Amino acid sequence: MLVVGKSEKKLDGDRWGAVWWYGLLTAQMQRAGPTFTKLAQWAASRKDLFPSLLCEKLGRLHSNGKPHSFSHTRRVVERVFRAPFDEVFESFDRTPIGCGAIAQVYKGRLKQSVLPPSYLNPRHPHERRFPPQFPPTSPPPSSPPSAEVAIKILHPRVEKTINRDLRIMSFFARALSLIPGVQWLSLPEEVEVFGGMMRSQLDLREEASNLRRFEKNFENRQSAIGFPRPVEEYSTRDILVEEYENALPLPAFLKHGGGPFDEQLANMGLDAFLNMLLLDNFVHTDLHPGNIMVKFYKPSTGFFFKLIGNKLFGTPKPNEEALFAESDAIVGRLKPLAQSDAPEGAWLSELNQLHEEGYLPELIFVDTGLVTTLSPTNRRNFLDLFQAIAVFDGYRAGQLMIERCRTPDLAIDTETFALKMQHLILSVKSKTFSLAQIRISDVLSEVLTAVRTHHVKMEADFVNTVISILLLEGIGRQLDSNMDLFRSAVPILRQVGRQMGSRPGQIKEYDMGSLTAIAKVWVWMEARELANAAFSSIDEIMRYDWLTPNI
Repeated sequence: MLVVGKSEKKLDGDRWGAVWWYGLLTAQMQRAGPTFTKLAQWAASRKDLFPSLLCEKLGRLHSNGKPHSFSHTRRVVERVFRAPFDEVFESFDRTPIGCGAIAQVYKGRLKQSVLPPSYLNPRHPHERRFPPQFPPTSPPPSSPPSAEVAIKILHPRVEKTINRDLRIMSFFARALSLIPGVQWLSLPEEVEVFGGMMRSQLDLREEASNLRRFEKNFENRQSAIGFPRPVEEYSTRDILVEEYENALPLPAFLKHGGGPFDEQLANMGLDAFLNMLLLDNFVHTDLHPGNIMVKFYKPSTGFFFKLIGNKLFGTPKPNEEALFAESDAIVGRLKPLAQSDAPEGAWLSELNQLHEEGYLPELIFVDTGLVTTLSPTNRRNFLDLFQAIAVFDGYRAGQLMIERCRTPDLAIDTETFALKMQHLILSVKSKTFSLAQIRISDVLSEVLTAVRTHHVKMEADFVNTVISILLLEGIGRQLDSNMDLFRSAVPILRQVGRQMGSRPGQIKEYDMGSLTAIAKVWVWMEARELANAAFSSIDEIMRYDWLTPNI
């Protein structure tokens, strides 16, 4: 069917027979069960391997798994807590709040006698110190312990089911590799990568560890970014107990608008991702809107005291319990307004009222089972690509991508590929002084299309990082059409530079190639931002620290 019909421009160059087959394949993968649905979702993100239209169809699948019985949940809970079920929870909702391919999630309230002492500490036990910023922002207050928890429990026999499905996939991947022209896809290796991703989610202790690492990475940053706290004493291979976050899902803001918080939400999400990528090299790679939540808090001091009083006199501690009861009340008021039958304009009216009262949003990232850590080589490759966009050397970037890909000998028409990269970067150069007009997602999408056309095989973690950027910028642009990834990267690059200067020991986390790439990107970004300063308002100059960049 792939060769039936003529290539049509309106079908992105595909034939009608291929489009029919894409639909059949999508339907059959949905029928084949949760593991194959997960495979379809993963394949939908690999635009470097598969046609855009196929990726679009596969991306519509949802991994709604079949809920397992409550008796299995009860057995797991009683085994882990070593107590009868009724002695563990004050209340427990037997209807799962979510069910996926691997596990399902419940909401419950633990009895105080069960809560471990380590969990009773505030989320941010130490006062955090922040550099001055304009306009001033305030982090949320320390979170008091809560007995409300989310309980994630693996489905019974899920490991056996996944291993069986992976064997089926591996067999057909090897068979397809015998077809001429398919070798460059390295399908057996890709099934192995997908299998590793699935197996990593079969031990929920990994997700608990990821939550702790994310919390540690962000605890000393001036950002209202939070992660659910795991109850590690009760988190095992097949159960994860974590703090229940009473917050609003980001899709509600994408659908109804964020009103006065649009720009702030977009920039917060982007800054968080750039921190993960450039500073931590520990990236949440499942950042679709369903895994991002929003709640509101009021800064502990007013404008003047936050900006000046904190530095001179300190700030009185707020009543934390009252603050978080207030946050829950705000979420309770907004949730009904996000429904389709809510009065028109009521949602935005409530957000405007919150803004006038001085409330600020906090982003909560959940479902941290999938993370990416770039190897030194892939980190350098990514930064070299980032640098190429900054210095406009697209031809060299194309050559480097071919030289450093997994199978450079299988790449085809390499000279044309390099020229495509040059053309792409020159199109970026024409907008040098209007950076907000450049959509990094458009640039990277064209890169992935060229990679697929010319059989330039990229590493999976590199592509996952690129896909995360595409997804996050797509979310941000829905909230703020002027969101600018390049500009947001400058403060993060400065922080990397300060770390290198003030804490030389941290340099060991980077190889010399990465250091060189970061330094080049930083210098070029600074030069372009200074050039742009002539066209900017005083607010932007103060916000992005162009007068005194603290280098």
